[in-house]
Amino acid sequence: MTLTSVLRAGIGANLLLTALAGAGAVGALLLPAAVATAVDAQLAGEGGPGALAMLAAVLALLVTAEILSQVVTARSTAMVTVHLRRGLLRHVLALGAGGQRRFGTGDVVSRIVSSAPEVAAVGPGLAGGLSSMLVAAGGLVALLLIDPWLAAAFLVGMPVGVPLIRSFVTELGGLVVRYQITYGTIAGRLSDALAGIRTVRACGTERREIARVLAPAADLRSLGYGMWRAQGRVGWQSGLLAPAMQVIVLAVAGVLLGGGRITPGQMLAAAGYVLLALGFFGQTRVFLGVARARANARRLQEVHDVPAMSAGTGSLPAGSGELVLRAVTVYDHDQPLLDAVDLALPAGCSVAVVGRSGTGKSVLAAVAGRLIEPDSGDVLLDGVPLRELSLAALRAEVSYAFERPVLLGDTVADGLAMGRPQAQRHDVERAARTVQADAFVARLPAGYDTALAHTPMSGGEAQRLGLARAVTQGGRLIILDDATSNLDTITEREVSAALVEALRGRTRLIVAHRMTTAARADLVAWLDRGRVRALATHEELWSHADYRRLFEPETVP
Repeated sequence: MTLTSVLRAGIGANLLLTALAGAGAVGALLLPAAVATAVDAQLAGEGGPGALAMLAAVLALLVTAEILSQVVTARSTAMVTVHLRRGLLRHVLALGAGGQRRFGTGDVVSRIVSSAPEVAAVGPGLAGGLSSMLVAAGGLVALLLIDPWLAAAFLVGMPVGVPLIRSFVTELGGLVVRYQITYGTIAGRLSDALAGIRTVRACGTERREIARVLAPAADLRSLGYGMWRAQGRVGWQSGLLAPAMQVIVLAVAGVLLGGGRITPGQMLAAAGYVLLALGFFGQTRVFLGVARARANARRLQEVHDVPAMSAGTGSLPAGSGELVLRAVTVYDHDQPLLDAVDLALPAGCSVAVVGRSGTGKSVLAAVAGRLIEPDSGDVLLDGVPLRELSLAALRAEVSYAFERPVLLGDTVADGLAMGRPQAQRHDVERAARTVQADAFVARLPAGYDTALAHTPMSGGEAQRLGLARAVTQGGRLIILDDATSNLDTITEREVSAALVEALRGRTRLIVAHRMTTAARADLVAWLDRGRVRALATHEELWSHADYRRLFEPETVP
């Protein structure tokens, strides 16, 4: 993401701000001349409404331009911020699970919330800088027109001021970039810590977590002090330079006035124009704003640089959900999570995926429904590679239920129908009854119309609602990623039996840890170190000691 593209996003407002900047510059340059004219007219005894009317008109121009600039700046910044946030959020959602592996939730939130407004402010900032430069250049030209000696007196200080500003911008620009990056790191860590606050409290690791979040704070403090020192240094230097240049110009103006080369009004105008010309040294704010915008634009671009999975345009033929994985490999930092997996799930059957922790069960489930893209290999549903399917076709035929489901929407009914917005209320209620969630929902203040924000639920209740959402969505392939782990044994058995009946004829891929779940499945895919060690029935695999050891915690009395 370049600043040029950001400027194009707010091109209309930026052009209007540029015009207003020009109008403000004209008003600022006319004001000393109008004051000078009015003073000279009064001293000459020729005062009249004409000079005062001109002065009032100039003031009206200045005030109007300033008010409109403030309004347009606020609106432009808000609109471009929304544009940047929407684009980044859209891309993050397109990245899906793959994006979560690259960027933490807190990191993404920090970039969306903090970085986008900094980048969006670059257009109004440059328009304001343009106005300042026009006014400064106009002030210098006005001094030249009043008398060349006044302009020459002003230029005496330029060889000192320009290097001062250049060194300041160079030093502070680098500090600002590093400050923004460090601040974003702290904000991201804080967001992640707050999301896991229950775990932190349960483990008693508050002090350790505070130390982790604030670990970069020392660097942030050092960078902050560096910025203040740089600003303080240029502050006292420019604080001496600017008055010195004013004194020099006014001293020359006094000599010229005494010699009759300029009028009292012109001397007054010169005092005003030298202040305007000093705007050359006020451009540090603009340069620093650009530096901040560039640093934050790089943070946004880092996310955009991660390619999202491209969707095809194809659709599925008639079929019952045969799922085939061919040499599917998924890497994580050069380590294979899945290693050339070949697996075929017959249409309409249930296949439990079992294995030790870290063997790639959830990765296999994510690949099977294209939540993530394999680094190599193909996944086919009824003979069609998933990458060739349109997003609508894929999501209409593949539904998920997860270990920790998150319901989205305004109400419970909205959350259950999220994967199938056209679902009728009776479809949602039937799905909830299937997974024994209906009684829980009925106890809520407004039943299915209860706001999700006001719906406290246990882990088991959340899982049942997640299962109900998958049943509502339907499709020929249902993937249950450890989706019943929080249910007690009796409820899990009852819900699983109901799901077998409700999902009859659909292919089910079930990530399982319980022996009972594996025993109820038609087939069991046994994963070991990222490979399929065997695909057989539970009874056939039970003869292997290594297979039995997978369920030892459940089989020990």
